[in-house]
Amino acid sequence: MKLFHPELQFYFPKFGIGRGPNTFLQFVSSISGQIEAFGHRMETFLYVARDPYVVVEGTTMGKIEGKEWEGGKTPGGRFANVFEIRDNLIKRCHIYLDPDYTSEDEPRFRWGREGREW
Repeated sequence: MKLFHPELQFYFPKFGIGRGPNTFLQFVSSISGQIEAFGHRMETFLYVARDPYVVVEGTTMGKIEGKEWEGGKTPGGRFANVFEIRDNLIKRCHIYLDPDYTSEDEPRFRWGREGREW
């Protein structure tokens, strides 16, 4: 919480945009009971920085409701985050990913699952 600016703007798909550091706490508390395991492959992160912005692209892995995912091996798990830094604090954090981590939304696999890398 010490990393967040008092005027934080936080975005996550299906959560929407919230304002203030407590928004991040609301987000975490809403998913913490569902996710059994979660991690990032930090060694594969791609960073793009141009003051005052930092963009991070990477993959996650984890387990939710007994089902596992791993970005790069399963359809779910790739993300891009956009941060805005002000006064050495995170003023804006927008997370872009498909929250269907375990790829259960079959009707939206319009091109199927075969023949591509994840």
